Parts: sequence; structure tokens; C-alpha cells
Amino acid sequence: MSHKRKTITILVTIAVSYITLLVLILFFESKSQESPIRNLFDAFWYSIVTLTTVGYGDMYPHTLGGKMVGIIFILGSFSIFGFLIGQISNYMAEQLEERKLGFQGTNFKNHAVIIGWNNSGYEVLEQLIGVGKKVAIVTNRRDDIDLIRESYSNNLVFTLLADYNKMELLDKANLKESSIVYVNFEDDTDKLVHILNIKKYYDNLKFIVTLDNSNLKKTFLSAGVTYTVSKNEISSKLLASYIFEPDVARYSEDILSFAESDDDFDIKEYRVSGVNPYKGKSYGEAFRDLKEKSDVILIGIAKVTNEDRHLYKNPPNSTRIDEGDFLIMIMNGGASKKIEEVFKTEEGGY
Repeated sequence: MSHKRKTITILVTIAVSYITLLVLILFFESKSQESPIRNLFDAFWYSIVTLTTVGYGDMYPHTLGGKMVGIIFILGSFSIFGFLIGQISNYMAEQLEERKLGFQGTNFKNHAVIIGWNNSGYEVLEQLIGVGKKVAIVTNRRDDIDLIRESYSNNLVFTLLADYNKMELLDKANLKESSIVYVNFEDDTDKLVHILNIKKYYDNLKFIVTLDNSNLKKTFLSAGVTYTVSKNEISSKLLASYIFEPDVARYSEDILSFAESDDDFDIKEYRVSGVNPYKGKSYGEAFRDLKEKSDVILIGIAKVTNEDRHLYKNPPNSTRIDEGDFLIMIMNGGASKKIEEVFKTEEGGY
């Protein structure tokens, strides 16, 4: 028997028993001329006063049978209050548990979604949290939920316990309004199958995956994956750089991570809004102005056309900066605060 059905059965039993006791006390007390309990309302009033332990004393049974029923009411008051308190406690516990497991959903928007939890997911989450990005994590292991919620704020991280094969549950992670979905499974084939299944239910989502087999890159791109990152390619390039030009490797590795302090450097990108002071200006003019006023180095620009992103690394000085472009810059943590004030927007490519 389900918990809900069991509760309904208990409530019905209590209601039937209560009505029966009302009829019994009225039956017994109607035989006594001295009893103040003369009708069903009197019996109801006496039961309420007794069950709530108020005990005004204006009504009480005079017959032996009525007193026996009264004893049942008195004892029942403890049981009823215990039952009600237990139900309220259970309800609150269930609500807290459902919220903890993500069953009540989230109102996150423009957030990243990580499906699958492991060390790679943890490292990605650390970087995203470092720049203030909200993240929804979907996992099929309860232990993961407990670990994540102990380590991160609910304001930035939403957790959902779900069967990966039940696509409808992903609605609770608000996939439709996410900025990107990172499918984080161990096997490349599992990643591809899951992405294809998600695309049957959700349109226009952006996906990113890491690949163990770089030969599958074209396959994933053909399947609609927005970005593919080959673990071996990145590690091989970084390793070769350390062998040949170690300072370049150290510099590259350092600026790829978020700036933990005002003195740390990293690469950031900001969208050019309608109120951006560099809208309509040339790349060269923006380069000089950003360096002089904010000690920021402009290294590239991304232009978006019909959802297609075109990246221009160190473009000609005459390149025009338009609304909707993304300016890519190297800066320290302190400068990023100034840029956000000037650009009137937060960092990010979406």
C-alpha cells in the first residue's frame, strides 16, 4: 500500500470512528435528564472541547456509557494530535527531500547543465562556480547529490536525481532555458546516444562533450553537438608546448582557469550590448583605449551570424565592433570588475 493511500485509509477510519462515538455519547446521554448533551451539536461541541484539551467544563457526560465514550475522546486526543504532528513532520520531511533531490525543479535560466557526475564534472563545476555561472547537475546516484549539496550553495548549483533514460525528468533541470548542456558520461558512444535522445525532446539546445576518441569529432558535430573537446589533443598540445616552450605552456595553462584573485590573469569575453561604449568603434581604437584605461589586452572578437559564431584572432584595426559581438580579452581579476561596469554586462559567451 502506498504512503498516500495508507494516509487516506487512516483518515477515513478516524472519521468513521469519530462519527460513531458522537452517536454513542448522544445515545447514552439522551437517557439522562441531567445531562447537558441533548443533541448532535452538543455532542460535537463536547468532543471538540475534549479533543483539543481546552476543557471548558460547560458540558460533560453524566451516564456511565457517556463517561466511557468521554474517556475514549480524552485518550483519542493524544493519538489525534500525535498523528497530526506526525503527518505534518512527514510532509515537511518529504518536501525537503524532494527539494534536495530536485523533484520540485529549478527556475535557473541561461545556466549550464551537466548530465553525469564524475571527476571531470567536478573540475568543470569548480571553474563555472568561480565565475558565478549557475549550474544544474543531473545524476543517477543519490550519493552524488549529498556530496554536491554539502559543497555548493543552492543559489548557484541545482541537483537532480534522475534516470538518464527518462527524458521527461530533464524538464526539472529547465533544459529549455539553459545556455549549454554538457553530457558527461564515461563512454563516447553513451554520450552520442544520449544526445540524440535529448534532441528528440528538446530543440535548439547547445551541447558540449569531451571525447576520448578524437576520430569521433565529425560524428558528434554531424549529430548536432556544438563543441567537442578531445582530451588527448589538448593534453598532447600542452605537453609538447612544455617540452619546446615551457613558458608559453605555463602562460596558456594559467590564463585558461578563472582568476581567483585580483592579481590572477585569465581570458574573458563580454557581449557588446546596445549601451557598450565601444559599439560602432574600430577594433584598433578599442584595443588602445582598453589598454590605456583598464590595463586590458583585447586579443580577438567573435561575430555571431544566424547562430554561427566566427572567431577573429587579432583582427585588423579597422574591424568594426557591432552590437552582439563578443570581445575577447586578457585581464586580471581587478580589471574584470571595471570592464563589467563599463560594458554594463557580465562575462560569458551566451
